[in-house]
Amino acid sequence: MKLSDLIAGNTGKIIRIIGGKGFRQKLAVMGIKEGLEVRIIKSSLSGGPVVIEVERNSIAMGRGMAQKIYVES
Repeated sequence: MKLSDLIAGNTGKIIRIIGGKGFRQKLAVMGIKEGLEVRIIKSSLSGGPVVIEVERNSIAMGRGMAQKIYVES
């Protein structure tokens, strides 16, 4: 399931990140890596940014980025 498909309050474990080296590095700098647990703080299926919590840090990202991150509940 894509990170962008989760709704506020749901949690999941990052299992796969689709993208090149630059994209993966950008996420790593933000603290987003495969194997980490994330919790959705804010997400709207109609659009807008996705706000997540990773290791007690809140991170906002665009929906396009969130669609390249796969999680399992």
